[in-house]
Amino acid sequence: MAPPRILLCGDVLGRLNQLYKRVHSVNKSAGPFDALFCVGQFFPDSPELLEEFMDYVEGRTQIPLPTYFIGDYGVGAPKVLSVASKNSANLGFKMDGLKICENLFWLRSSGKFTLFGLSVAYLSGRQSSETQQFGTYSQDDVDALRALADEPGIVDLFLTNEWPSGVTNRTTSDVPAGISDSAGRDSTVAELVAEIKPRYHIAGTKGIFYAREPYSNIDAVHVTRFFGLASVGNKDKQKFIHAICPTPGSTMTAAEISMKPPNTTLSPYTFLEQKDQPKDPNKRPSESASDSQYWRYDVSQKRQRTGTGDGDKLCFKFIYSDSCPRGEKCHFRHDMDAREQYLRGVCIDFLIKGKCERGPDCKFKHDLQSEVESYSHKRHGSQNSNRSKECWFCLSSPSVESHLIISIGENYYCALAKGPLVQDHVLLMPIEHSPSTLSLPQECESELVRFRNSLKLYFKNRGKEFIAFEWVSKRVTHANLQAVPVPSSKAAAVQDIFNMAADKLGFKFVAKKFDDNSDGRKWLRTQFDRNYSFFYVELPDGTILSHLVEENERFPMQFGREVLAGLLNTPERADWRTCTLNKEEETNMVEEFKKKFEELDPTR
Repeated sequence: MAPPRILLCGDVLGRLNQLYKRVHSVNKSAGPFDALFCVGQFFPDSPELLEEFMDYVEGRTQIPLPTYFIGDYGVGAPKVLSVASKNSANLGFKMDGLKICENLFWLRSSGKFTLFGLSVAYLSGRQSSETQQFGTYSQDDVDALRALADEPGIVDLFLTNEWPSGVTNRTTSDVPAGISDSAGRDSTVAELVAEIKPRYHIAGTKGIFYAREPYSNIDAVHVTRFFGLASVGNKDKQKFIHAICPTPGSTMTAAEISMKPPNTTLSPYTFLEQKDQPKDPNKRPSESASDSQYWRYDVSQKRQRTGTGDGDKLCFKFIYSDSCPRGEKCHFRHDMDAREQYLRGVCIDFLIKGKCERGPDCKFKHDLQSEVESYSHKRHGSQNSNRSKECWFCLSSPSVESHLIISIGENYYCALAKGPLVQDHVLLMPIEHSPSTLSLPQECESELVRFRNSLKLYFKNRGKEFIAFEWVSKRVTHANLQAVPVPSSKAAAVQDIFNMAADKLGFKFVAKKFDDNSDGRKWLRTQFDRNYSFFYVELPDGTILSHLVEENERFPMQFGREVLAGLLNTPERADWRTCTLNKEEETNMVEEFKKKFEELDPTR
């Protein structure tokens, strides 16, 4: 299928006649186009244009293609947007646009949605110290966007009204006049775009057209392209409409997504961080961020998991994603009970606001849930059935990607890893909903050991060694033991590189060597405490490295994968989201693995 054809536009300022005249011309010469995204002020800047604007809103003049806007301010905005907000079809978390009229959609507050396969994130309104009903964004909007950006996948388009501060840092091309002044720039947008790492960032407000060279991102293999667009009908005749035809990142191969044009620069936002942070003369060069290709975490950034917010308002980002980049500086509460309720399916609107506008139409729960029982020996009729329906890994869930499954036993099944680090990277997972392989009854261990031994022999026959690791988080809902084949020539370095990574985080592994894997698993059960998160890795020589994570300790969820990506000199594959394959490729990999693994499969 051909990639979607998208038009981008700067501040419309209510000049819809002029806008759609230009759209008609572009559509005729280079179209057809699928959608139009408008950034910057959408509503008129003077009452004289209000009649023209309302002709479209009230249906007297037709809008030729789906149009999405985020500049919810200007003459007439409060009246038009108030009516839209009260429409019953627009209530609740509706991130794909509130319908104003046929083909016109308001992207309110902040959010992320998919359109024609493209992942689109946006921040509506402008920064302001004054609280207004329309035209400004709140800290809640910023928190929500950060949480949504933590979801799997790459954001293709990021829409903001104002430009990010520092976007011209490190550019090697000429910077147009007027860009350097502070008007229309926003440091919060700079923080967000550095965090979200979109493939395209589009902004308006400054009244200038500017196409920056692509820049690379920290901890991501793809580049970002920034476009600042001028306003419709500007006197200088600067470009206010721009066409792109981006292939959705979700359908691109790892090689395609990681391609960098020759004029790619470093990120302008890391330059900002370096200027803001004074150099420590006592810091060794090896401790710099650029020293390691795969390590991202600084022990000095540890924070209280419960936050120190002043007031009763809950932090949206913490509830949604179990993390908040502001840490102790966050003004909102990091409430673990609310986070747990969210994981049990309680509506986030209900938790934060005490009510949900969607009412009976909401698919989430509107009352607090009691603690779900732990693993039940009675597989059928398990008390975890509700949670299992929402889990990606439960075989009983409609969300499970069954084409990834390689082999199914009595208590465990083996599946291809989503976004595999290397070929034959697989997961061993409980069939029942369980947060850890160490939480299952002892009698389930024998099957897990058989799976492990079969994979070890399978890897050995291909000149590889078996490495297995598990991250047991209090907030991970379904266990997965990751099995990764590592070239035999690199196996001796695995323990050293894990110890180096631990040193960078400020802890030491507990290490113990076993001749028999069953004994090692028994020992792990004595180390594991359900009240704490836990990480362990099993090495080829029988050594197990384990670490019990303290309550206030920051520990990366992708620790095991990132360390192995460094060992294999493939730092660009540290994030599984950049390595995703399409369904056909995944299916072919699974079928190929099944054929080669058939003789060793312990379930046969």
